[in-house]
Amino acid sequence: MKWAFELPVSERDMVPKELDSDEQVLWWAQPKPSRFARQALPAFLFAIPWTAFAVFWMCGAAGFEVPDFSEGRHFFALFGLPFVLVGLAMLSSPLWMMRKARRTLYVVTQRRAILFEGGWGTIVRSFGPEKLTDMVRHEKRDGSGDLIFEQKVAGESERAGRTTEVGFLGINGVRDIEKVLRIIAEQGSIDVAAFKEVARAAGFQAPEEGAGAIFEERDRPGSRYLP
Repeated sequence: MKWAFELPVSERDMVPKELDSDEQVLWWAQPKPSRFARQALPAFLFAIPWTAFAVFWMCGAAGFEVPDFSEGRHFFALFGLPFVLVGLAMLSSPLWMMRKARRTLYVVTQRRAILFEGGWGTIVRSFGPEKLTDMVRHEKRDGSGDLIFEQKVAGESERAGRTTEVGFLGINGVRDIEKVLRIIAEQGSIDVAAFKEVARAAGFQAPEEGAGAIFEERDRPGSRYLP
């Protein structure tokens, strides 16, 4: 299998381990880092006044002068340091989310969709035909978008809790991949021949002989099809 992106070796090796002996990867892609970074935008915006106030408070506690820790009163200013660190962590959250996107992989086989979600570790989520029936597509004008498989609510109630969308986020050609997954949801699987028809209808072209065992998307890099 040929990989055209900088996924860590440990996570690349994890893909074949997750597949059954008769299962084949038909398509794979990585999310757009900007899509993940937008998820951290609320935390980033909140961190601006938070961090500014924390720094202002520390400066005020130190008497707006360079701290001299030989004087005990300046130690009081250190109580604001954890709040500054929390603020810096929130300010850098878009960068951490972009890093997570680069360590995330989406895979479609003949009978399921698989998410390899990177981070400090790797979380693997598998969605068979029965879990793809309620799929929701969010599509942009350029054809990219999200395929939502499920929504998880963190909190006591759906109204008060925070909803997290799980699926293929920030992918190119989202409508084409939805067609494939709809077939899997309705028929239980998709054979390679049927997949090729969908892939070719979507405008994908086979590489030259010896170029590798994948279809490479000419105009929308970031996703791949098998020939």
